[in-house]
Parts: sequence; structure tokens; C-alpha cells
Amino acid sequence: MGLLTDKIFIEGLGDINIYIALLLMTFSALFLGGLIGFDRERKLKPAGIKTNILICIGSTLYTVISILIQRKLGNTMADVTRISAQIVTGIGFLGAGAIIQSRGGVKGLTTAATIWVVAAIGCTIGAGFLIIATIFTVTIFGVLNIINPIYNKFENEKDSKNYQIEILTKGSAKRQIKEIILAEIDAINEIHEEIINKENDLRLLNVFITIHPRKIPQIHKEIKEILKVEKTNYHMTEYTGRKKEES
Repeated sequence: MGLLTDKIFIEGLGDINIYIALLLMTFSALFLGGLIGFDRERKLKPAGIKTNILICIGSTLYTVISILIQRKLGNTMADVTRISAQIVTGIGFLGAGAIIQSRGGVKGLTTAATIWVVAAIGCTIGAGFLIIATIFTVTIFGVLNIINPIYNKFENEKDSKNYQIEILTKGSAKRQIKEIILAEIDAINEIHEEIINKENDLRLLNVFITIHPRKIPQIHKEIKEILKVEKTNYHMTEYTGRKKEES
């Protein structure tokens, strides 16, 4: 029997035509991986939409192809779990790259964990469990967006202070600076950039944030490590900003 007449299991639908099943799996991986990727992209994380979609689709393909290979060779000649097991190990290299990109910080670990769990979603889709994959995607999306606000509630809000960070850069480093800050807080109160010397492309970036005092030294340290940053300092201020982020 050729592939054209073969059937493959899809949760909720049973055994259906293999090509229809693969189409459903591909669109599921595209959507679910893209959902997690979109969340990471809008938070300016290293692994964004394209990365998470490719990881999810790749894991789906590896998993389903291992099932098809087992069918072709016979149940006693192939272990359907071997390829999936290698996905779990291999995806660690991408995770390690994300940690290195983030200079080994804890924020890199969150990105690495996201990459790892998106691969698990892809494996689940490839095994035909699209509903389960959807449930876990919603769960992951919730974890990425709900845990920090809940955690922050445990910190006394009155302990948070308003800070102004002044950064002198040679060339624009605005995106990198926003990425560092938004890794620690949900929103920037106000941010604006002024070119003070066009010839040398010197820019002064003023950022106003409300944050717990224990977090500001780490943010300041990471900003100073950016190559384009010439000088930076911060201080408390009574000005809270416009409560919105500049586009």
C-alpha cells in the first residue's frame, strides 16, 4: 500500500488520509509555534516568531517521519522514539546558543527553556495529538505572561521607585537597551532619544521606569556592556513618565 492510501492518527479525528493529516500538523505547528514566537518577539527576546515556528515544524516533521519510517521498515526493525529522543538532546544546542547570546544570564535560560518546550509541542503534534499540543501551548503562553505579574504582587508596590536612566551612545542602541529593561519589567514609562552630535552620531537616550531598587543595578550593568554605550548613569526621580512606551 502506497503513502497515497495510507492513514495516520489525528487526535479527535481518528485515522485519516496521511496528506490531510500532515497538512493539519503543519498548520498546527505553524500556528502554535508562531503564537509562542509572537509573544517572545514582542518582548524583544532573541528567539522570535521565525525561530519558534521553525523549531515547532522541525520537531513535528522529525516525529512524524520516525513513525512513517517505522511503518515502512516494520515494527521490529525501527524504534519510533529514537528520533524524538534526539530532538530533546539536540535542541539543547539552540538553548545553549540563546544563553550565550544573553551573556549567560538567567534571561537566556528562560529563552532556552522556551525553545525546548516548543520542540516538545512539535513532537506532540507529530505524534498526532493536536488537542493536547494546543492545551500545552496555551499553558506555556500563560506561564510566560502571568507568572511575572503574580510574582511582582508579592513585592510590596510601595518599595518600587521611579528612575531616570541617561545613556550616551555612539549610534543607536535603543533596541538593545529596551530589550534589557523589558526583561525585568513589563513596560517602560517613557523613552526618548536625542541626537546631540550629528557628525559623530552621538545620542542621548533618556529612559523613565518604575522598578524595585534591587533590579536597577543589574540593568545598569548590562546597559554599560553594550558596545555602543559611551556613558550611562541613573538616579531616582519624582517624574513617573507618560506611562507609555515610545514606538
